[in-house]
Amino acid sequence: MKSHLLAIGLSSLVLVAGQAKASQLQSWYYDSSQNQLDLTTTSGIEPKAFLLDNPNRLVIDLPGTNFNSDTVKRSFGKAVKEIRLGKPDSQTTRFVIELAPGYDVTSQNISVKGDSRSHWIFKFNSFNRQSNPIVGENREDIAIRSTDASTFAGVVNLGQEMAGITSQIRTLLASYKSLNPGIFFLDLDTGNYIDINGEKRFAAASTIKFPLLVALFQEIDAGRIKLTDKLVMRRDLKVGESGIMQYKPIGTKFSVLETATLMMTISDNTATNLVLDRLGGAAKVSQRFRSWGLQNTAMQNLLPDIGGTNTTSSKDLVRLAALVSNNRLLSPTSRNQVLGIMRRVKTNSLLPAGIGQGATIAHKTGTLRFIIGDAGIIQMPNGKSYLAGVLVQRPNYDPRAGDFVREVSRRVYNYLDNTKVSNVEPVLGDTSGGLRLRTR
Repeated sequence: MKSHLLAIGLSSLVLVAGQAKASQLQSWYYDSSQNQLDLTTTSGIEPKAFLLDNPNRLVIDLPGTNFNSDTVKRSFGKAVKEIRLGKPDSQTTRFVIELAPGYDVTSQNISVKGDSRSHWIFKFNSFNRQSNPIVGENREDIAIRSTDASTFAGVVNLGQEMAGITSQIRTLLASYKSLNPGIFFLDLDTGNYIDINGEKRFAAASTIKFPLLVALFQEIDAGRIKLTDKLVMRRDLKVGESGIMQYKPIGTKFSVLETATLMMTISDNTATNLVLDRLGGAAKVSQRFRSWGLQNTAMQNLLPDIGGTNTTSSKDLVRLAALVSNNRLLSPTSRNQVLGIMRRVKTNSLLPAGIGQGATIAHKTGTLRFIIGDAGIIQMPNGKSYLAGVLVQRPNYDPRAGDFVREVSRRVYNYLDNTKVSNVEPVLGDTSGGLRLRTR
């Protein structure tokens, strides 16, 4: 599959003077096999698009969006000749997708959708072969409606931002000036959300083990891996920092189920490397993550990844939780097993510390000296369920980051605990905590 992913480095992202609330282009990815362009920004935008002739090209403008470069150009081939990225003015980022000679497209051949206003997908459903060149430069506008981004991850109808609790968190953050957070919560009852730098890319630390677990169980569903299969400890996969597998001799065999469980419950890094190896390596799993719509989640290295090259965002972690909760990635049996494993995670000092008595959480934490994070699915005694993702960049081992996450978790839980439940109920007899969403 020929494809391209361009990540805009955090250090290169700058705000235009006077545009304090401008969005940033987080990443873009063109999948040649699907003929679609994925765009991710750090906050919500309303893109504009139009078609031009001579040469035939699709132009996409992202108003109020910045990236710190003059022009980026990448060549492809086949129907799409190249993609250019530039700035027609100081407040707009522009994509130009130029078609190869002999190819044409109309607005009827293009679909636009988003799983939120910060993640948009432009897809060429088909191309026309052009026999006679068109004279002049004609323009055809493409209608993009707000309803094109009315669902989150394609499974949850988006409501409104929870302004009151969001304001509380921003006020709280003022007391933690040294911290740089990415926060996203989604109420599955109402679709209402909290989004503070939700698309911001951070080092994933051990939260990357959540998508790895899902990828593993997809292979189990496909019949390519069995839970009873044996994984063999190799010298190149044996690492320290976390876990008990590192103390076993080279050549020791572990079942897939045992390995996956250790990867999650005690965050065993050697177990993670065995799983990653069995799945085909970092590039292969990163491609799978992108196919799920996780545009900020990618693996570069084996664990423990002290340098933080493996990445994700709080919104990506919640996207994944939404897809898993709604059986979009796994069979019901595998979903139950995944959530069951995640309910047994031993480190409960972050999000779990803020939830009330009787609530349950399936989650995964991550810790590096400069980052901590936690993401999961919370079910409350009142029947409400919500998804949470928090990543916090911090000064070296600063314990205040943990205090901040716990306080955010507590405030969100208390806020939602006082919200009336109307359209989410637990699935009766499902001890894994699956959800049945009522539709209206």
